[in-house]
Amino acid sequence: MMRWHALLLAAALGLGAAQARAQAGAPAAAAAEYRLGAGDVIRIVVYQNPDLTLETRVSETGVISYPLLGSVRIGGLGVGAAEQLIADGLRNGNFVKAPQVTLILLQVKGNQASVLGQVNRPGRYPIETADMRVTDLLANAGGVATSGADLLVLSGTRGGKPYRLEIDLPGVFAAGERARLDDVLIQNGDVLWVDRAPLVYIYGEVQRPGPMRLERGMTLMQALAAGGGLNQRGTERGIRVHRKSADGKVQVVQPGMDDALKDGDVVYVKESLF
Repeated sequence: MMRWHALLLAAALGLGAAQARAQAGAPAAAAAEYRLGAGDVIRIVVYQNPDLTLETRVSETGVISYPLLGSVRIGGLGVGAAEQLIADGLRNGNFVKAPQVTLILLQVKGNQASVLGQVNRPGRYPIETADMRVTDLLANAGGVATSGADLLVLSGTRGGKPYRLEIDLPGVFAAGERARLDDVLIQNGDVLWVDRAPLVYIYGEVQRPGPMRLERGMTLMQALAAGGGLNQRGTERGIRVHRKSADGKVQVVQPGMDDALKDGDVVYVKESLF
């Protein structure tokens, strides 16, 4: 629970989820190096060779055109590997005796993931490190909105095949192996979907009729309490719940006060006749 609150606070402050996990006491993994992708804007600088400075965009095929070397394929390489590739080309071609190459990533465009649905800032976000996880991406989007559900859906491709994973967000911050498995690594093109929170509807003789968020395991008694309780005309006798079945038909049931409600239930509180 403490980790869960730490992530929400980090999202409100604009911090990354990786930092939030560290502040919440979770072990911090070493950040993996970002791999360059199509659309990334970079600047290449060679020490004491200003004529070899280049600012360019990585092409759709992962190639850049560099002075003296021509086409250089850097797509999919980490920054360090791309620097070494250019340095080797300059040295092996006898252009620079001992080149010291620095590659600066100006704009991240090549690797992105999308966050859609009930979040505070939906949109596309860059995958800046190879170890970005679901919680990192969600924190970038400002966290789940008040209207959002706890169940997330991550879709994309893995190994060339369609990929879909349902993630129980509170469970990610619980102890155990399941939490680690659900906070999966984000890959280019992934889409994280946050559905609306489940709702129940209360009408009749209650203080605050209308829709309300259905919390996990919420009972009929808890829902009535969240609606302010019954008014002076209401009675607990004969409370009815209209519930849609799997085939789409609406059934009328009379649950006990300790029975759990379901998403979409409509609770009707009758007027007392006495």
